[in-house]
Amino acid sequence: MHALLTGPIFYLSSGVCIIGMVVRLYLYFKGLSWQLDRVAYKQYPVMGFKGAVRSIYKWLIPYGTYGWRSQPVMAAAFFGFHLGVVLIPLFLIGHNVFMAEKLGFSLFTISACTADILAWVAVASLFFLILRRLVLAEVRIMTDRKDWGVLLISMAPFMTGMLARYGVGDYSFWINAHILTGEIVLLAIPFTKLSHVFLFFASRAQLGMDFGIKRGGLKGTKMAW
Repeated sequence: MHALLTGPIFYLSSGVCIIGMVVRLYLYFKGLSWQLDRVAYKQYPVMGFKGAVRSIYKWLIPYGTYGWRSQPVMAAAFFGFHLGVVLIPLFLIGHNVFMAEKLGFSLFTISACTADILAWVAVASLFFLILRRLVLAEVRIMTDRKDWGVLLISMAPFMTGMLARYGVGDYSFWINAHILTGEIVLLAIPFTKLSHVFLFFASRAQLGMDFGIKRGGLKGTKMAW
């Protein structure tokens, strides 16, 4: 089972994720309206580019936007979870050893202690986000079964990884479960709301270009995000 998970299934899930997101990005930009979007973007490329960059980096900074500052606790949980989601898969030493073996490259690594802290923060943040969906009516009414499925899929690699990390029960079982749930995430990315891992940059760039060109940007207005 381990050889199957770390071999054919890993390559299959990675391929589906990459190809699927290339298609999603292509369809996203192809779907932009010439009348509403592309004409303005083509006419004012410099202002559009500045708006796109400003939109992306401000939303990547904790409390860098009005929206984040208006919901400080939710913003803290959001960034706590997403820091773990991004940093642990890419920079955990065990993952990099795996990437070097399977893909022929690796990235710089973070310490086990740092990874542990990020994992606990991510899990606590995710539980808070789940509780928020249960408690707040305005959020609960917008949450359907697919959203709960995405949350469970997102949580599974963390929970299985931590159970393997701390030696709870059978290590072989939990490490295989960790690999499998990680591959399920890869498979789900192009077909669910997890696609925002990549589409975030596309949508924020588009909105930034809108505000940079059509909603005061040409007059020098700094958008109060």
